[in-house]
Amino acid sequence: MKDKLYPLMFKPILKDKIWGGQKLKTLLNKPSDLPNVGESWEISDVEGDTSIVSNGILKGQSLKQLLRTYKDELIGTKNFKQFGEKFPLLIKFIDAREDLSIQLHPNDELAAKRHNSFGKTEMWYVMQADEGSNLIVGFNQDMTPDKYLKHLEEKTLTDILNFDQVKSGDTYFIEVGRVHAIGAGVMLAEIQQTSDITYRVYDWDRVDDQGNERELHNDLAIDAFDFNMPDNFRVSYDEELNTSNNMVSCPYFTTNYLQVNQNIKKRNTFDSFIIYVCVEGEAKIVTDTHQESLKKGQTILIPAGLKDFEITSEKATLLEVYV
Repeated sequence: MKDKLYPLMFKPILKDKIWGGQKLKTLLNKPSDLPNVGESWEISDVEGDTSIVSNGILKGQSLKQLLRTYKDELIGTKNFKQFGEKFPLLIKFIDAREDLSIQLHPNDELAAKRHNSFGKTEMWYVMQADEGSNLIVGFNQDMTPDKYLKHLEEKTLTDILNFDQVKSGDTYFIEVGRVHAIGAGVMLAEIQQTSDITYRVYDWDRVDDQGNERELHNDLAIDAFDFNMPDNFRVSYDEELNTSNNMVSCPYFTTNYLQVNQNIKKRNTFDSFIIYVCVEGEAKIVTDTHQESLKKGQTILIPAGLKDFEITSEKATLLEVYV
């Protein structure tokens, strides 16, 4: 007999990165012996990095096991038809002590053909940014493949990139084919398709402690660029209290901004799981049988079959995500 599903939390998968820092340990309370924690994968079904349940009777089971057992009860009927036993989203926190490489991601078609993977449409919500910190998103002028390749060859790529100075709450939608990079001093939440396919085009001539440069993927990247993309990556959204304010809606996910300072009754009408990412404060998720605390830097998954629940908080900011 199957155990009844409840709001699920997962053990973070921490990643040591050449550009990573200490904020995920100090600001988001992610204990680790790794020297430079760049990423915390909160919910992942990437091959080799599958999330493990950390709460309740299903503690110790993997997300993959849950999908096999619960199927549409976990992710929703339409999602199970589309994705089968593959969880469609990857949720991360990222801390950039140094600039990340300049990169882009392939679309579904290219990713399937080359890597047997989904593409990687993603969004960023800035949780904290040191003074003067930047994100790189898109170009600062009209671009063609020839012009781009000339700047790449001459090592003047940064002359044509768009730098945006950012602060907490700034939100960006990064479509496949758009050049981008997280700048030094930025900590953010990232919501993306389940994919770990990145085409790195420039890495600031950086070397590791063995003196090796990281691999670049310029041959693959040139076909993945969309040079005609509009300048529509900055996301504006309302901040009405105790209601779900839409931030991003795309074929791969919907994300809402939810600021809570009271009890809210929620009903899941989406035929999808709902993920809550706590980016500020603390809240409780309450069902008939369970109560879970959700603190800043934590993430919880509400299974699709769990229709009614409450969110209660004196002060919390949540990202509400579903497919």
